[in-house]
Amino acid sequence: MTIISLLLLVSLVPHLTFTARVGIEGGTEAKPHSRPYMVSLQKHSQHSCGGFLITEEFVLTAAHCWKKGDVIRVVTGAHDLSKNSIYNSFKVESYIPHAEFKLNSDRNDIMLLKLNRKVRLSYNVGLISLPKDGEDAEADTLCSVAGWGDLWKKGPETDRLMEAETVIVNDAECERRWEPLYKASKMICAYGHGGTCNGDSGGPLVCGDTAVGITSFGDRYLCNSRLRPNMFTRISAYLPWIQNITGNV
Repeated sequence: MTIISLLLLVSLVPHLTFTARVGIEGGTEAKPHSRPYMVSLQKHSQHSCGGFLITEEFVLTAAHCWKKGDVIRVVTGAHDLSKNSIYNSFKVESYIPHAEFKLNSDRNDIMLLKLNRKVRLSYNVGLISLPKDGEDAEADTLCSVAGWGDLWKKGPETDRLMEAETVIVNDAECERRWEPLYKASKMICAYGHGGTCNGDSGGPLVCGDTAVGITSFGDRYLCNSRLRPNMFTRISAYLPWIQNITGNV
């Protein structure tokens, strides 16, 4: 029966290879502070989206995580959000969504948050690298996602950071699954035994030690759907925009 199930899974989503069953849905807890770049974006003291530190004063996240008038606080150094005495909270000085993003559009879903002061790097708080010019993650690459989002569609959120392994799907398959939304030059799709859900938006798709994507959207009815792989903003397409704002060359 197990062999039949695996064969069925492979037939539905070709060209993928998987490791042990893990996932944000149902929960595999990350080792505390093993992802020190992760931040929680909070509205009214409640987690709403993920994000990640790329410099000591800039967070990268999804543009749909904010609309004009929202006030977001950025929580760094957290693992268990219920233990509010062990992490730091920052005000956002500037919200910088991509100029071509529209709130009801899934394209150019990228935003920088400039913090009101620099974070102090430590064991619990760190930065993650972005791709270099010309670098990109290839299909079938084993990557990972993480977040404090729902454990399943319309299910409870988790106080503790969860993580999952996922695999990048080739562009032709992404286009077939998401036509006409998928734009290979600006998007990545990925699928694994575990994946992102509501509240994980804005978190990074990490391949090796590099953030290559930003959690953007997925199937309307299921988290981590086999038929509609999770979608990510392709960071490499926006490197000049990021560097122009952050001042990094």
